[in-house]
Amino acid sequence: MLGESYFTLLEASPKKDADYNPRDRIFVGRGDRALVSHIIGRVAYNDLTSSARAELPSCIEIVVRENEYFFVNFFNTSHPVTPRMHSLELIPGIGKRLMFQILEIREKSPFQNFKDIEERANLKDVAVLLTKRVLEELSQEEKYLLFTRPGAEHTYPV
Repeated sequence: MLGESYFTLLEASPKKDADYNPRDRIFVGRGDRALVSHIIGRVAYNDLTSSARAELPSCIEIVVRENEYFFVNFFNTSHPVTPRMHSLELIPGIGKRLMFQILEIREKSPFQNFKDIEERANLKDVAVLLTKRVLEELSQEEKYLLFTRPGAEHTYPV
């Protein structure tokens, strides 16, 4: 399973006779869980099956597109992560020059949606770029996590 808030990878135990398909949204919070008996625990990317790894990018993109407001807000409010690196530079396809351009554009007027970012900052498919970043954070030991929480595979001090 893929958590929507922090892209957490989870293993869950289905209820007996539960019927669901890949990419179905399944409630796992407190209360009545119609399809899941219990959460077994978090799973590292390297522990996923090959079919789960194949489905993961499209599932991440669905979550990114459904949470457009959150990600547009990231573009509008992101800050440097070090004196020499801005968090925008961690998004694939955004280098120093484009980062400075985005900062200048957002200072004049905040971005409204993905289409606005794409048009004004001359970026192609922002949701795909964000999906790539989330996938990098889940599949590699990234030093800076923008959208995911550290798991067992991340041992960086806080």
